[in-house]
Amino acid sequence: MTDSELVEETIVFVKEILRDAEGGHDWFHIQRVFNNTLLIAKKEKVNLLVVSLGALLHDIADAKFHDGDETIGPKMARDFLNSLEVSEETINHVVSIIEHVSFKSTLGKGSYKGKRFNTLELQVVQDADRLDALGAIGIARAFNYGGFKNRSLYNPDIPPKLKMTKAEYKKSNGPTLNHFYEKLLLLKDKMNTVTGRELAEERHYYMIDFLKQFYKEWNPLAQKNPPME
Repeated sequence: MTDSELVEETIVFVKEILRDAEGGHDWFHIQRVFNNTLLIAKKEKVNLLVVSLGALLHDIADAKFHDGDETIGPKMARDFLNSLEVSEETINHVVSIIEHVSFKSTLGKGSYKGKRFNTLELQVVQDADRLDALGAIGIARAFNYGGFKNRSLYNPDIPPKLKMTKAEYKKSNGPTLNHFYEKLLLLKDKMNTVTGRELAEERHYYMIDFLKQFYKEWNPLAQKNPPME
């Protein structure tokens, strides 16, 4: 099977797996991350098959939708790739990307189950995934997931929890606006690649403008609004 055929088979598989997924983590999220990955990869010397498969399979079983179990996604990906007779080297690389791509994996010890892993392929997929959490799409996804979990939009009496550990982050259930401070506004400075940083810059400041407008509408009588960053 050629690389392009592997990618096409993977697309079909992921579309089926995520057919009824929450709107911020559905096939269209995967498609955007895949496209971002290909865009960033143009300027990086990476294994294109590895980053393509990593992007397509990175969220097939997001732990937040599986009682926090981080092992389901990597296992599903490994089983699927084995069924296509992908090389063991490629499978191991793709699975490691899935295990380490998330924001929460950078908290605390910054590792998955005590294992450290870092390749340029991971960095490219990670940047592509982070870009989808920024800008207009990032705002839409944040509030879509907040609605899915029945969280309040904003509560001035519940401040964001900064510098959380991975365990604390996974248990967090605060208002959606807190998520901007706990994750989204931090992503710009965590980008790995030049292209990723350039794309993140514009999206970051779009979110800043959104927050300014949000606070202005929330309380037009306020003398001082919360800091943006």
